[in-house]
Amino acid sequence: MLNYLFFSVLSFAVIIFSVDKAIDYFSFATIEKKMMEKADLCELSFREVLARHDKAIAEGQDSNVPRSALETLKASGKEVRIYDSNRQLLGLAVDGIIIADGSPLILKGNIDRALQGNYAYTVTDDKLLYFAIPIQDKYYQNIYVFEFVEDISYFYDIMDQIRNILLVGAAGFLVLITISSLFIARTTTKPIKYLLAATENFSKQQFQQVHLNRKDELGMLAAGLNRMGIQINDYIQYQKQFVSNVSHELKTPLAAIRGFSQYLYEGEKEDKELQKIYFHLVHESERLTLLINELLLLSRFDKAGPEEIGTEKTNLSELTGQVAADLRAKAESKGITLEIKLEKAVWVYVNKILMSHAIANILDNAIKYSHAETSIKIETFIRQKEAVIQIRDQGIGIDEDDIARVQERFYRAKNSNAAKGSGLGLSICKEIAEKFNGRLELESKMDVGTTVSIVLPLV
Repeated sequence: MLNYLFFSVLSFAVIIFSVDKAIDYFSFATIEKKMMEKADLCELSFREVLARHDKAIAEGQDSNVPRSALETLKASGKEVRIYDSNRQLLGLAVDGIIIADGSPLILKGNIDRALQGNYAYTVTDDKLLYFAIPIQDKYYQNIYVFEFVEDISYFYDIMDQIRNILLVGAAGFLVLITISSLFIARTTTKPIKYLLAATENFSKQQFQQVHLNRKDELGMLAAGLNRMGIQINDYIQYQKQFVSNVSHELKTPLAAIRGFSQYLYEGEKEDKELQKIYFHLVHESERLTLLINELLLLSRFDKAGPEEIGTEKTNLSELTGQVAADLRAKAESKGITLEIKLEKAVWVYVNKILMSHAIANILDNAIKYSHAETSIKIETFIRQKEAVIQIRDQGIGIDEDDIARVQERFYRAKNSNAAKGSGLGLSICKEIAEKFNGRLELESKMDVGTTVSIVLPLV
């Protein structure tokens, strides 16, 4: 809105400036035209004086051209002057009265241009217009210059009044556009922000009814978002229920398969090939059991509300230290060093069991996908009023194309065959973080390593 106001004010200022200059130009052009018409009439009258002079001379009578011209044209302006070709002042009249001795302001530039055969005028600081007209004899020689002076202060007074009106109009425009902008913000910007927030909630699978009592395009958009939210929510709930049902149904027969496979494996002592087959069955049944348990955890997690999860004030550094201690032996067995740097007190509200599971999952991934004889850095710190757990490994990394999708359920990166997994680990970590109003941040570079951060609001 501020940008809209700025450009509106700037545009209006440019318009005001342009209008002011246009009024100056066209108004002065009108005055110039009127002065030219007056100059033509004065020149015509002066020529009549010259004609009478020539007739008088022909008849042997005396005739004084400057005096006769002044008598004829003395009322042509506030002041009237007549100069000869040598720029000498021959006659002067002020307010219609001929003055014998006077010392008026003489603009020599005007007289010079007039003697060259051109109209010439100048406006002085006291708002007087000096208009010089060349007068030719019958041989087309410039023998006189007739100059009249006009007071055009009235023109500047009119211009000042117009400018005042423009300034008042500009002030009124600013008030009007400010009110209009506020109205637009209330009727358009606010609903748009509301719809943007609704779509953001939809992306987090928080499907709430969008209430926007409008009959325009924004109202239609809100109705469309509601329909879309209902359909997506129904689909997600159906999908989650399906996964939950299948997981429950598979758990019992899978436990039986695992038990019988273990029994067969331990009982077979003679046939080594058969023993390998039984071992493979045990291993795969264990992997399927782990997958089913993760699916059941997700199912319970999806159904649980905030009040069912239960949170308590927890020192995140202490919790992270405990998880790292539990997994230290696994890391050392692979020749991996854990470098732990924990800030003393980083307090958050979380469920300890779930948060421990998330930290352990990320650290376990770091161990699985790290090269031997490398190190994993585990840190907790406070950044911009947020608590951060950061785990940085020196492993195989994740391709740039996979980073955006590895937090999706069942998705595994292209190079994830280096270690076995279900593709649910990061998804579970992400949902645990979001349950506590946090988020999961992921940075990675191929063959350099991966950094995973859990960011949570501080207490």
